[in-house]
Formats: sequence, C-alpha cells, structure tokens
Amino acid sequence: MESVTSSLFLLLTMFLVLGLGIRIFIGLMVVSVVGLVFVQGLPIEQVCTIMVKRFYGGAGSWELACVPLFMWMGEIIFRTDVSDRLFNGLAPLMNKLPGRLLHTNVAACALFAAISGSSAATTATVGKITVTELENRKYNRNLSIGSLAGAGSFGLMIPPSIVFIIYGVLAEESIAKLFLAGILPGLMLAGLYSAYIIIRSLINPSLAPKIEESYSLRDYFHCFGQLTPVLIIIGIVFGSIYSGLATPTEAAAVGVTASLLVTVFLRQFSMKLFIESLMEALKTSCMVLTLVAGAGFLSTAIGLLHVPQEISTAITKLDLSPFQLIAVLGVFYMLLGFFLESISITVMTLAICLPLVTAAGFDPIWFGVFLVIMMEMAQITPPVGFNLFVIQGMSGYPIERVAIAAAPFFCLMLLGAIIITVFPQIALLLPSILG
Repeated sequence: MESVTSSLFLLLTMFLVLGLGIRIFIGLMVVSVVGLVFVQGLPIEQVCTIMVKRFYGGAGSWELACVPLFMWMGEIIFRTDVSDRLFNGLAPLMNKLPGRLLHTNVAACALFAAISGSSAATTATVGKITVTELENRKYNRNLSIGSLAGAGSFGLMIPPSIVFIIYGVLAEESIAKLFLAGILPGLMLAGLYSAYIIIRSLINPSLAPKIEESYSLRDYFHCFGQLTPVLIIIGIVFGSIYSGLATPTEAAAVGVTASLLVTVFLRQFSMKLFIESLMEALKTSCMVLTLVAGAGFLSTAIGLLHVPQEISTAITKLDLSPFQLIAVLGVFYMLLGFFLESISITVMTLAICLPLVTAAGFDPIWFGVFLVIMMEMAQITPPVGFNLFVIQGMSGYPIERVAIAAAPFFCLMLLGAIIITVFPQIALLLPSILG
C-alpha cells in the first residue's frame, strides 16, 4: 500500500509541476528530487551522485551524437532553395492525379523528412513555397494547409527521425532498426493522405483549379534534375547505414558533409549559412539533450520508487487484453498531445509505458513506431501543436482555422495507428529483413 501511495504522490507531483508551466527539464528535476528525497528517503548527497551519473549516461551517449548532426543537416538544406526545387520537381509528376498540385505537400514533406528529422523544419521548408503557390493557383485553402500540417509530421516518422533516436537510446533498441521500421508506416500514411486528397477532389472537383497545366517530355526529365540534390543526400545517408559502412552517427556526419557539398555545388554556400545553420542546430540539440538527461534521471527515480511495477500491477488487475491496453495508451498519448510536444512526451512516459507494452507481448520496435504516430498527432492538435503554429506564421490564418483544416489528417493518423496495430508486420518487415 505504501508503494502505491508513493507512486500516486510522484505522478501527482509531475502533473502539478507541468500545470504550473515550469520548463520540462526543470520539472523533470523537481519530480525526481522530490521522489528520491521525500518519498524514498535518500540523502541529498546520494541523490546528487545519481543525478550526475544519469546525466552523463543519458546525454553523454555516443548514439545521441547523431542528433545535432542530423539537425544541422536539415538546417543547412532549409537555408537553400531546396523547397523551390522540390515543388518544381514534383509538380509535373503530380499533375495527372485528382487534386494535382495538392499532392506536392505530401510528396515534398516525405522527401524532405528523409534529410531533416524534424517535423517543424519539414513543415516550414515545404510550406514556405507551397502555401503561396497553391493559394495563387486557386487551390482549396483548407485542403492545402491541412495536408501540409499532416504531411509535415513525417519529419517524426520517416528517418532520420530525432524521436526514433531518443526512443532508441532510452529503450536500448537499435536506432538503425527503428529507422527501417519507420519507412513503410511513413509511406502508408503518405498513401492515406494522397488517397484522401484524390477522393475529396473526385467528389468536389472545384477543390483544384479546372485549368490543368501541360508539361512537355523535357519538363518531366527536368523535374528529376530538380530533385537530384535531395535524392543524393538521402541515398548517401541511408546507403552508408544499410550497406554496413557507417553507424547512424557516422552516417549523420557523412550527411552533413554531403549537404555542405550540395550547397557549394548549387552555389549557395556562404559563411552566414554555415554559422546560422550550426547555431540553430546547436540550440535545438541542447534543448533535446537536456530533456534526455532529465528523462534518464526521472527513469532512475521512478524505478527506485517501483512506479512501473505498481502501474503494471494495477493495469493487470483490470484484466485488459493487449489491444485494450494499446487503446488505453493511445488515448493517454492523445490527451498528453494537447499539452506537450513530442520529445517531452517521449522522455516522460517511456520508462512507465514501455515495460507495460513489452509485458503484453508487443515488440519494442513496433511500439516505437506506434509512439511516433501518436507524437505526429500531437503536432497538429491545439493548443501546442508545433505544425499549426508554423503554418499560422506562414499563412496568416487564425490558429483555429489551421486546426480545423488539419482535423481530417489527424483522423487519418489515427487510422494509421489502428492499421499498424492490427498488422504490426508493416512496421516490422524491413527490420526483420534488413536489420
């Protein structure tokens, strides 16, 4: 009974700290120290020793070295004209599909996500050209910004995903296998989005302008030249990982080098680009790594307080089936998504949720993919959906309008989560073959 009370006290403290609006890292520290000192009764000197060890063991992990490198790679490309090239290269290829250029949001986000790892960066890079272009060409505004909000979240799913890297480190799973596991679900979601656009456009042809643009054979050849810089970087990064020539961290360094060489080849390299991209990657990486360090300390605290065991015991008494457990966790993550961003949710909940899921018989690699879909949903739910704010800043539309436009794609993400739960081999096929 005492351990149950301790668990409830720690959880209530966590919600109280978050409710006060304290920064996530500070909140993790407060909850951990309160739990270890006032509940577990450890002396403050021992708590400080645990904190230092967990900080070094968490944020000092070699695998996390690829986080700033992949972020830097995305920041470099963000400051080039790659968004224009993506749109110009994809436009002829999408022209024959119902809904035509609306599909450029989906395809361009899927491609840029493969060199970014960030949802907000993917949305901003693609949106800075497609938002204006589609509006000028009289495409339906709601479908345009809604598809961008949904597809921008591919930065979390399609590797190199920063969330997958953090999940892999905290869950002690292979990052390379997690990258492979995200490919087919990412493509499945892209297919669902395009299918939705096609169906909507067939039902209501006025969503796209009636005048169909014509492209010559030369235009189709030219489009591949426009896409070449992105395809080269993707090929180098993934080719180096899955050929066995490089670890994900080494591949990230290779990707940064390739990105810099591409900017030189495109005659867009400058010291301003170099310094700005490096500083932005540094700032974001510091934020991410402090959260990971705090999560390591929190996981130690809740482990010593037996919180996972108590929650596991309580859920076991509910006699939930494995699928009912996943449904409960899905609702839990959707609720958290209204108030927290993806990385914070991952580092705060994994120590509790992962043991429950693995005990129910689910593969931890599969759960990583399920978790990322839940995090993608958080990107487009108010009041803290990052993608919504990015699009609001670019389009000038009220945040509520952007959220309403993104709602169908939220539902498609939920459908995607159900599909991979029923058919887990969608996520596990590539890791089992190539991993």
